[in-house]
Amino acid sequence: MTATVETKEFQAETKQVLKLVIHSLYSHKEIFLRELISNASDACEKLRFEALKDSTLLGGDTVGITLIPDAAAGTLTIKDNGIGMSRDEVVENLGTIARSGTKKFLEALSINSGDGAKDSQLIGQFGVGFYSAFIVADKVTVLTKRSDSEGVRWDSDGEGSYEIGPHHKSDRGTEVILHLRADDKEYLDADTLTGLVHKYSDHLALPISLTNDDKTEVINQAKAFWTRPKSELKDEDYQAFYKHISHDWDDALAWAHHKVEGTLEYTSLVYIPKRAPFDMFNRDEQNGVQLYVKRVFIMDKAAELLPPYLRFVRGLVDSADLPLNVSRELLQGSRTTDKIKTALTKRILDLLDDVASNKPEQYAEFWKTFGTVLKEGMIDDAGNKERIAKLLRFTSTHALEGQTVTLADYISRMKPEQKGIYYVTGDTVAAAKNSPQLEGFLAQGFEVLLLTDRIDEWLTSHLHEFEGKKLESVARAAKDIAPAIETPEKAANESAFKETLERLKTALAGKISEAKISVRLTESPACLVAGEYGMSLRMERMMKAAGQSSPFGGGQPVFEINAEHPLVQRLKDLTDEAAFTDLAGLLHDQAVLAEGGQLDDPASFVKRLNKLILDGLSEQPRIQLS
Repeated sequence: MTATVETKEFQAETKQVLKLVIHSLYSHKEIFLRELISNASDACEKLRFEALKDSTLLGGDTVGITLIPDAAAGTLTIKDNGIGMSRDEVVENLGTIARSGTKKFLEALSINSGDGAKDSQLIGQFGVGFYSAFIVADKVTVLTKRSDSEGVRWDSDGEGSYEIGPHHKSDRGTEVILHLRADDKEYLDADTLTGLVHKYSDHLALPISLTNDDKTEVINQAKAFWTRPKSELKDEDYQAFYKHISHDWDDALAWAHHKVEGTLEYTSLVYIPKRAPFDMFNRDEQNGVQLYVKRVFIMDKAAELLPPYLRFVRGLVDSADLPLNVSRELLQGSRTTDKIKTALTKRILDLLDDVASNKPEQYAEFWKTFGTVLKEGMIDDAGNKERIAKLLRFTSTHALEGQTVTLADYISRMKPEQKGIYYVTGDTVAAAKNSPQLEGFLAQGFEVLLLTDRIDEWLTSHLHEFEGKKLESVARAAKDIAPAIETPEKAANESAFKETLERLKTALAGKISEAKISVRLTESPACLVAGEYGMSLRMERMMKAAGQSSPFGGGQPVFEINAEHPLVQRLKDLTDEAAFTDLAGLLHDQAVLAEGGQLDDPASFVKRLNKLILDGLSEQPRIQLS
């Protein structure tokens, strides 16, 4: 039985998107043509891919896109002879936005509300390109047909509902008919349309034709962009193609275009973006470059061609050495894929090295955006650890505010007596910079790297040395500064505080493994450090927060005290055991806070602190009020 025309409501989130697209995104109206041509291109590529399995689908057709302006009717039609859609696919693709990014899209639009230039760049990025048609049209009609289905007609004014029903369309493909608003009739002009195609879609490997005065002619290059000689391509050509494949409004930061010939033949074109995609930190999200085989589109995100730590890279690979019917399973087990992945990774690291060496300001921006992800390569890619290490950037005690240093920079400034590359970890730069553990190192003029990314705890467990210099945590490298600050008082302190250290171990039982005189502290009264082979205190906190236990059994930290500090001197002289326990607990809690930790019993800390303050005030002369 033939289906009847139905009126359906848009999905709730689709209504929100439509409202924002229609009423908020007025900058760069012309983006609608780029998005609709891209959708048509995708439909044609899908047909070509399906035709690899069933050659009868194509017949004798040449797939392509046609623009048909009709001044009398006030309509602009974007027509393709691609895969087409069934009725169910029309409902799924045009009536709903079944994408995990929809909520983030709406949030991003709300954040940028009123800034059309920023909002417009989000359209394609979140898969809502079709709805950009309503920027210039007060009604949109879609006529579509798959080879194995009857034709379908879809109509909407974008106000909350749409009509869908059968149509007598006989040829395969899709026609998107825009009923243009009175203020947007400029998009019926042949020269305007030709200019926009040259600007946004000249690179497509499909013919884009324009019908004007009963004459139809191809108005783009109709040749795969990446197959054109590099000598005839300009920077603006590369940037236009980047925007097409990434749906990014910004230019790319850098790119590399290579054609490899010999035993393995393929072409690669990879881009480093300026901005991070919204899902960059989700390692489970499907990422990767586009894969073509002999210029036939195979898949949009071939994750097997890049390691996860390069998931921010955009681009494509066109191989002549993979079978045309390649499936994801075959791709995963292909030696050719492994070779391409290895070579592509090298190309990208070369590109980053070039930017770092010749465009340091641009690399600094890259590092702010993607540095945390690139660090994953130190863990994931053992074969390229040395190369990635050279690309790392760190904040340090010797760097100016807002600037970073390389490990090579650090080594060039090392003091002759310095034994390693020292670092400290912390939740923020300020917390790391003010860690008590740094005091002895800074007193000797040693530079210390300040590591504040969560991944830095894993990074340092894989980056053991650089150019022959070992990376040493200041929590474990106190022995390196001990000889430099050895004093005659040190030996006396060891003897004088022997009993105090034993009392501390008793008073703080269950919280510390031992108490000792510190060689690192010059200002703070006490600090906590991990044992020589133990996990850092920050790593312990991170694993605890993640519901995991330490693989080392969760050993207690070492409590170090500064024998020269007045509070520690007072602690030593206390004979009242309750008062000793209170002050010991206070010093311990201070040390926990200084390391960025959280107290198990904040209320007790406050009580101890208040008591100490009151005791101190009671010993001061009373202030006479006149």
